[in-house]
Amino acid sequence: MESNLFVKGMTYGWDTTRGAYRQPYALESLIRLKETGSEWIALSFYTYQNTTFSTEIVFDYGHTMTDRDIEHAVRQAKELGLKVCLKPVVNSRDGIWRAHIGFPNEIGSEPYWEAWFKSYRNFLLHYAELAEELDCEMFCIGCEMVLTESKTEYWRELIAEVRAIYSGPLIYNANHGSEEGVDWFDEVDLIGTSAYYPVASKPGDSVEAMVSKWQPVKERFARLHEKFGKKILFMEIGCRSAKGCAMMPWDFTHTELPFDEDEQANFYSSVIEAFWDEPWFSGFFWWDWSTKLYPLESAHEDRGFDIYGKKAEHIVKQWYAKDR
Repeated sequence: MESNLFVKGMTYGWDTTRGAYRQPYALESLIRLKETGSEWIALSFYTYQNTTFSTEIVFDYGHTMTDRDIEHAVRQAKELGLKVCLKPVVNSRDGIWRAHIGFPNEIGSEPYWEAWFKSYRNFLLHYAELAEELDCEMFCIGCEMVLTESKTEYWRELIAEVRAIYSGPLIYNANHGSEEGVDWFDEVDLIGTSAYYPVASKPGDSVEAMVSKWQPVKERFARLHEKFGKKILFMEIGCRSAKGCAMMPWDFTHTELPFDEDEQANFYSSVIEAFWDEPWFSGFFWWDWSTKLYPLESAHEDRGFDIYGKKAEHIVKQWYAKDR
């Protein structure tokens, strides 16, 4: 892996259904994404296990992206000059956050852990093989699987098997606040995190106030880098364009909050200003850029994570145009 890697990226393709990547609107979206100055996409898609306590991860023929879908999206991205991090994710069909997938750490639970990791291995190795065949420049081996992270030996064995198939750099996507709980970060090439840190103290907080709140987070990441010798990459980072969302940048449920593109823009500015020049920092995959964009004239009605046509997009364009 190149030592000076810096990702100017976006997450693309999330929360859509099979076949969507091959629609004309998906190519149009990728073209608009490229115009932000992005050089990378994290192609992120998911399948389900039935509950957080299930031991089997299955291909959902009614939902999950097919390999043909993924191949099409990767090839279109590469034709536009974008690099690709393939990011397969497992969600729980019962709606409980994937961080809770797992089993009690007590006598009698080990067969369940063993069965789950066997299923996850089959899931992950399939996409590792696909990432190698499609020449994806990075592969993400997991996302916010908090309860599983203490099973260090299982993860070490799994990563070794992935490396036997995929030759590019590997990253794991921890969740904000739980990064120090991963003892096997020495096995990956980059430490990833969903950096949804609440850096605003009130709705409409200033960029300066948010930058100040990022300082202790930076110190934690600097220590993490020193411990493992790996650079830190924000595998997910973003904030909705709604008032107060910088206080809870992970939020997608409070749909009643009023539109506020300044809130989103200030969050973006604060993150970039705080981390851009840190030598141990390796970039961003902003969350997220939709496969099907809203009409540009509707940008000021959208209160989601997308930045298309909003102030945050201009901020990203300005920074991504710079050398790093």
